[in-house]
Amino acid sequence: MPKVALHTLGCKLNFSETSTIGNQFLNHGFQIVDFKETADVYIFNTCSVTENAERECRQLVRRALRQNPDAFVAVTGCYAQLRPEEISKIHGVDAVLGTIEKFKLFSLIEDFQKKSLACIYVSPLQELNEFGAAHSTDADTRTRAFFKIQDGCDYKCSFCTIPMARGKSRSMNPDEVISDFKKLVDAGYKEIILTGVNVGDYGKAFSTNLYNVLLKMVQVPGDFRIRISSIEPNLLSDDIINLTADSEKMCRHFHIPLQSGSPDILKLMQRRYKADYYSSLIYKLKNKIPDIGIGVDVIVGFPGETEEHFLQTYNFLKDLPVSYLHVFTYSERPDTKAITMPGQVDVAGRRKRNNMLRILSDKKKNEFYNGMIGKELEVLFEEPDDNGIVKGFSSNYVRVCHTFTSGMVNNFSNILVEGVDENICSGKLKGIKKSIESIAS
Repeated sequence: MPKVALHTLGCKLNFSETSTIGNQFLNHGFQIVDFKETADVYIFNTCSVTENAERECRQLVRRALRQNPDAFVAVTGCYAQLRPEEISKIHGVDAVLGTIEKFKLFSLIEDFQKKSLACIYVSPLQELNEFGAAHSTDADTRTRAFFKIQDGCDYKCSFCTIPMARGKSRSMNPDEVISDFKKLVDAGYKEIILTGVNVGDYGKAFSTNLYNVLLKMVQVPGDFRIRISSIEPNLLSDDIINLTADSEKMCRHFHIPLQSGSPDILKLMQRRYKADYYSSLIYKLKNKIPDIGIGVDVIVGFPGETEEHFLQTYNFLKDLPVSYLHVFTYSERPDTKAITMPGQVDVAGRRKRNNMLRILSDKKKNEFYNGMIGKELEVLFEEPDDNGIVKGFSSNYVRVCHTFTSGMVNNFSNILVEGVDENICSGKLKGIKKSIESIAS
């Protein structure tokens, strides 16, 4: 049986797409193995948000070929869509597949045999109008399913290449969304994470919106919860907030990109909201759902960001009741407006600012986690590690560990939090909410 190893770089959307690609290989008689193992075929689903992501892709290709010099290597994803010629010149790459071609591997490639030259299968940007369905499959052993319902983006942020890599915003048909959602629930997934490039933009072509499809999802029978991977602040409506407060099937957690707390830098970034709007949204969420977990994306070192601008961002975030930060160092991306802007920040300055916000993030997370002591959280645990410890996330995205107990895995466990150690909570097991399927097995 031929072996295939798949590796994902980037966002949760990429993970859902990799899982779908993996399922195609399973259906064609391949065995999926870990990337660290020797395989006959290596598939890399790439990201282009930063230069580091692209560099990592090149390093991983070389590592795969050290494991098996005769392996067939295919690179797909955003990096492949944007710079296929560059990837085709990487020694050992056999195929480069663009955004829509990644789901057509077996119709485009006759055999997965080593080639002397890389073949490029990439459609031009104006043709990126198909919606490629993707969600967790048998190729993915997680208890949490990634479910892609939206792709592409119509926003014009001055630093971002994603609209060039993914095309215009488009959505999955609402009826298909609910049908596939039910299949994931029936397959036993207890947490379904809705993914997309701009999930909050879902449904425009179908005269609907994200709230309407969420409303249908929470009405589906079953023991599950829904998590939104990320949502733009201007698209997080009161309807979605109220539904989250009212329905136990909605995770009490939002990841809301900010990018900068400086009004000047937000304007240069061409974001669709102002800092005071963002702040009022966060306080609205905390007032409505006190224990809500809130994650924030932030970019440091954007062109024109002075020390004063950065301190505005730092103090803005320090004063906000958010739970953690995802800190990105600005990376020059070809063909973006930002790359031509004056006031480039030197690398050392970017690194210093990144470190400052990472330390702030650790403090925020520690404060949030300590606030959970004495409270009971419903946690979805995954498989135990070699030491017999299970780890999982609560609805509000708190990481929790516990000694493995029968019935814990892929069932909701109630944990009374008693302590925090190294950004993970622990506590006393109060009960396990077993599903009918678990009891039957």
